[in-house]
Amino acid sequence: MSTSRPLTTAPHLIELAIGGMTCASCAARIEKKLNRIDGVQATVNYATEKATVSYADPVTPDDLVATVEKTGYQASLPPPPTPAGPAAAEPADPLRALRTRLWVSVALSLPVIALAMVPAWQFTYWQWLSLTLAAPVVVYGGLPFHRAALVNLRHGAATMDTLVSLGTLAALGWSVWALFLGTAGTPGMTHPFSFSIGRTDGAGNIYLEAAAGVTTFILAGRYFEARAKRTAGSALRALLELGARDVSVLRDGVETRVPVDQLAVGDRFVVRPGEKIATDGKVEEGSSAVDASLVTGESVPVEVGTGDAVIGGCVNAGGRLVVSATRVGADTQLAQMARLVEQAQSGKAAAQRLADRISGVFVPIVIALAAGTLGWWLGNGAGPAAAFTAAVAVLIIACPCALGLATPTALLVGTGRGAQLGVLIKGPEALESTRRVDTVVLDKTGTVTTGRMSLLAVTPGGGERRDEVLRLAAALENGSEHPVARAVVAGAADVGVLPPVTDFANVAGLGVSGAVDGRQVLLGRARLLEERGLVVPDDLARAATDAEAAGRTAVLVGWDGQARGLLAVADQVKPTSREAVRRLRALGLRPVLLTGDNATVARAVAAEVGIDEVIAEVLPTEKVEVVARLQGEGRVVAMVGDGVNDAAALAQADLGLAMGTGTDVAIEASDLTLVRDDLLAAVDAIRLARATLGTIKGNLFWAFAYNVAALPLAAAGLLNPMIAGAAMAFSSVFVVANSLRLRRFRPVS
Repeated sequence: MSTSRPLTTAPHLIELAIGGMTCASCAARIEKKLNRIDGVQATVNYATEKATVSYADPVTPDDLVATVEKTGYQASLPPPPTPAGPAAAEPADPLRALRTRLWVSVALSLPVIALAMVPAWQFTYWQWLSLTLAAPVVVYGGLPFHRAALVNLRHGAATMDTLVSLGTLAALGWSVWALFLGTAGTPGMTHPFSFSIGRTDGAGNIYLEAAAGVTTFILAGRYFEARAKRTAGSALRALLELGARDVSVLRDGVETRVPVDQLAVGDRFVVRPGEKIATDGKVEEGSSAVDASLVTGESVPVEVGTGDAVIGGCVNAGGRLVVSATRVGADTQLAQMARLVEQAQSGKAAAQRLADRISGVFVPIVIALAAGTLGWWLGNGAGPAAAFTAAVAVLIIACPCALGLATPTALLVGTGRGAQLGVLIKGPEALESTRRVDTVVLDKTGTVTTGRMSLLAVTPGGGERRDEVLRLAAALENGSEHPVARAVVAGAADVGVLPPVTDFANVAGLGVSGAVDGRQVLLGRARLLEERGLVVPDDLARAATDAEAAGRTAVLVGWDGQARGLLAVADQVKPTSREAVRRLRALGLRPVLLTGDNATVARAVAAEVGIDEVIAEVLPTEKVEVVARLQGEGRVVAMVGDGVNDAAALAQADLGLAMGTGTDVAIEASDLTLVRDDLLAAVDAIRLARATLGTIKGNLFWAFAYNVAALPLAAAGLLNPMIAGAAMAFSSVFVVANSLRLRRFRPVS
């Protein structure tokens, strides 16, 4: 007798692009529907408008798309990232339609609001002009809200869109009734702006300014939110564009220029000085210094020769190389880093907007209260006009105009002030974790340090003059593009005109030699001088050891059988880094130095700026793992970086801060961008982000407080919709004024 067991299949992973979401509750509804399918585990991210779905057979991607569409939204498989190649045509602006809708609504609603609020401007038949202007605003401008409300209705749900749609349509509908069937359409009718509270039959009242104003204000908030999310996915494009676009392939001994996506494993290609290495490979001919700082974070160029591995995207800073491709396309380290950025972004928790969380309870209560108000007044013998007036007042007073302004106004003022201080905030999602951040991870190269090699010290040997040692060394290095050579030449700017060099030769990985002023000069590592028979005095040997212990690159200069001086070169710490670390500690943050550089250099830099915790010699993938490990220990992590190698870690961190002088991919993967090339900007960024978040939360609280306090008055019939509109406008003014306080934010620097 045999028993059969159900077959188990390995789960598939897919990412769907989701369209039509208007709030966090939309994402929750889609996620709930997908997770009801057997064998499916889904996470929907409202911020990135993507769903990451794990599913097992027999479920298919078409089933997933169909489920999302049945829920009332759109779903599609996003096109795969294209390899670097000729620039594709720019896609159409996705915000154009929303922007057009907003500007049309602004232009039409301003006269309506002005006429309603200033009785002196109310000419004969002004009410009919108001209807002509307000109706397109409510119908055309508010179409996204009405459409979303209809979708919600079909699925038995309610969001802020439902409340906006109900309130504006009710205000418009009542106004139309009052104009055509009531007394509001009488020629010469005026609509005084009064705060008096009293019962009315509503036959002479119109609420067109409330209908148009609410629509326009909420539409503006939706536009600013959409604009903040517009750059989703651009980090991946920026990362892939770092690769070479074409490459010189060796075929039958002849160089042929082909697009990089035509490379195959085993192809041999040529990399000249200054060119990017097209793909991951192994050096077959030549030797050079390779600048890998964009990919690995290593500040000092790596010397490579025959048999050494090289990474696609690095820059050849020295001689000609012939490389054999070992990995191409999606298998390269650069492509793997792109996937890391994508995974880190999709794994980030969706920002749950406070207004949307509360709306899950608030909106149904308001709708029920409005219906109850209508029924109560009708049941107590009041006329239908009075009953409907009270019900409309409930909807109007609860219409979330101030809620729609709470986030975008604080964000606009905060980001505007931040731009003046060198801090760019991408959106409200960037602010939510700033109050909880307790650990700040600092990349070394380009963040704590300048990212450029500098000549820090010249130690002449016995009897030699400093300027003479530097002059001969700089003359020898003058023709080289090596970063160490550039640092030496820059450091010799004040020693006068450099003499010419003859018989120049590069000794791979060790240094250079040449004839200067009749002397045969050697410059490089101690090993080079010793191999050429030059004696290194004890004092210079000790100076070299001390320099290397301090994390510097030691370069010896010698002629006439002996080393004559020592040059110490290093990536210099920025002048403000130590003060920035002190102030980060004052904010309650624990600094950690994280770098791909060697441990000796990292510890020296950390000691100089006052950091105790150092994590060095890590690869880009390991940077992500370090941030994830710190998060696993219960820490809330902020990451500050500037290179491609930092992009995935910036996306993984709870708060990513990118130096604006860094790469585009790091900036796109971050939450905050520091335009100033100064770590003190990180201090200002965190303080400003916390202040902006506090203002947003304060705005939301007061917006709800105004509405909730006035709801009982409206339900009791003591607040007609005109007064409700005035109260709503006052709450909006309060929210804007509260946001403007951020303009007084002062930096600590």
